[in-house]
Amino acid sequence: MARKVFFSFHYKPDNWRASQIRNIGAVEGNKPVNDNKWEEVKKGGDKAIQKWIDDNMFGKSCCVVLVGEKTAGRKWIEYEIIKAWNDGKGVVGICIHNLKDRNENQSSKGKNPFESFNIEVEGKKKPFDKIVKLYDPPYKLSKNVYNYISKNIEEWVEEAITCRENF
Repeated sequence: MARKVFFSFHYKPDNWRASQIRNIGAVEGNKPVNDNKWEEVKKGGDKAIQKWIDDNMFGKSCCVVLVGEKTAGRKWIEYEIIKAWNDGKGVVGICIHNLKDRNENQSSKGKNPFESFNIEVEGKKKPFDKIVKLYDPPYKLSKNVYNYISKNIEEWVEEAITCRENF
């Protein structure tokens, strides 16, 4: 049975790339949101966005951060990462910059969104990016990137969940 995961990504530039990953079918993700629904949620302000995230993350065992060019440092991406970790969920990142968007364009590689966090381990601060993995498919062609992610995403999610359970 496929794990239920929450997909975290920068909506505007990466929703097309994210939909490719969701359609792989190896894991069950949160329901896709269309542009109109997302605009409606955003109009409700921070509380509405937070509630949408909280509601959609409920019942999931892992947060899969789909990392594009401008993912790192975004307020709601950071909220999703912290919430997932604090709720005991696995967290994993996958670079998606080499997947093509709806206009057949790839983007530049973005920064690791986990680099800006530290967590306390036995009274000492430890860099979050040393605990949580970010996978960067070793291909330039979009088709090869997709195939690589498709082949590995289930294993990456399981590894992230195990990491969190053993932490």
